[in-house]
Amino acid sequence: MPPLSDPADEHPDQSAAEGIEAAPIRPPGPHNAPIALSEYDPAWPSMFAREAERIRGALGDRVLVLEHAGSTSVPGLAAKPRIDVILAVPDSAAEDSYVPALERAGYYLAIREPEWFEHRVLKRDDLEVNVHVFTVGASEIDRMLQFRDRLRAHPEDRVAYEQVKRDLAQRTWPRVQDYADAKTEIVRQIVDRASAEREQAPAATEEIA
Repeated sequence: MPPLSDPADEHPDQSAAEGIEAAPIRPPGPHNAPIALSEYDPAWPSMFAREAERIRGALGDRVLVLEHAGSTSVPGLAAKPRIDVILAVPDSAAEDSYVPALERAGYYLAIREPEWFEHRVLKRDDLEVNVHVFTVGASEIDRMLQFRDRLRAHPEDRVAYEQVKRDLAQRTWPRVQDYADAKTEIVRQIVDRASAEREQAPAATEEIA
């Protein structure tokens, strides 16, 4: 994946949850079609909440971070209707410590990326959901949430991002990953603005004090 793809997609950082196809356990079939985007659905947060409850029920105190990410987590943003979940556990490489419990809860291990933050992705057969598993403290978690929070707080970035998505979605893509890769530049720009704003915040606080 390119060095920063869309946290809103399967491999959120093209070096992130959308090379998701880099080490598939259940390889995806060819797409060869445009991308179907849905208008924002107010039910998406509730769908995440149900998955979060299911995951917490399966893993208990092994859940160290559990967040709704991706485009379905941003009110007003059109998206592929898939719920992206960020799950941090003590050690995502230790699959035996969480995968069997999640399998009993209805998930299956779809992606294994040991070279990229020991990232794993679990999915369900009965619902469009990606559970992105990282070791707690992985820098990609912060980057994905930073992107989400920037889109939530800055309508101009959300609108710009959605326009790029809509333009690209009309094209025919051999793989969904190719569509995600094409968004790398707009995602990088938004993350850069979010990072710059974060760096300026302490200085502004000091001035006020």
